[in-house]
Amino acid sequence: MSEANVALPSMRVSYEAGALDESSLAATWHEQLQLWFDEAVQAELVEPNAMVLATANAEGIPSSRTVLCKGFDERGVVFFTNYTSAKSHDLKSTRVAAATFPWLGLQRQVNVRGTVEKVDAAETAEYWGVRPRGSQLGAWASPQSRVVANREALKSSLNGIERRFADAEKVPVPPHWGGWRIRPDVVEFWQGRPDRLHDRLRFRRTDTTWTVERLAP
Repeated sequence: MSEANVALPSMRVSYEAGALDESSLAATWHEQLQLWFDEAVQAELVEPNAMVLATANAEGIPSSRTVLCKGFDERGVVFFTNYTSAKSHDLKSTRVAAATFPWLGLQRQVNVRGTVEKVDAAETAEYWGVRPRGSQLGAWASPQSRVVANREALKSSLNGIERRFADAEKVPVPPHWGGWRIRPDVVEFWQGRPDRLHDRLRFRRTDTTWTVERLAP
């Protein structure tokens, strides 16, 4: 067994950075998420809008990957991707997803779970318009999640797309690309505490409103 493996059982951190109680919780899940997101930005955490997106295919086989949140409000949490990617195939099959914001530097995480829907074309176009041109061209060039021969094949595809849009002032949105919104039924806010007695407060959607519940750690 390597030295690294020997050390793993003893690796732990005492979480003492903060606390979370019902009296300090915002009135809605999205207002609370905004508060914590702002604090993650102020703390200069690396890519505070990064979230781990979990999906499953029609057979129930799960997968996860890190994506970037590009917006959230009372409707849900939004990210953008290729609609022919593996994650999009999963979402089309099951119509559910979960995402976790891992703000480890603040000893916090937020988990969002719910159904999914595609964002409308206008919202996709608005976000597409602020993407760097290189990212726009890359979205056209990459057959996301498909097997490719090598990196040279990707570069060759990109070169072809660059020539295609060389004279275009604006690169159009690809027909196979757009946004997904997770419409949460559950949003859990987790704050690390000493002795593993973490604070877990959950917003849960009911038929007519949202309820807040404390979960045992």
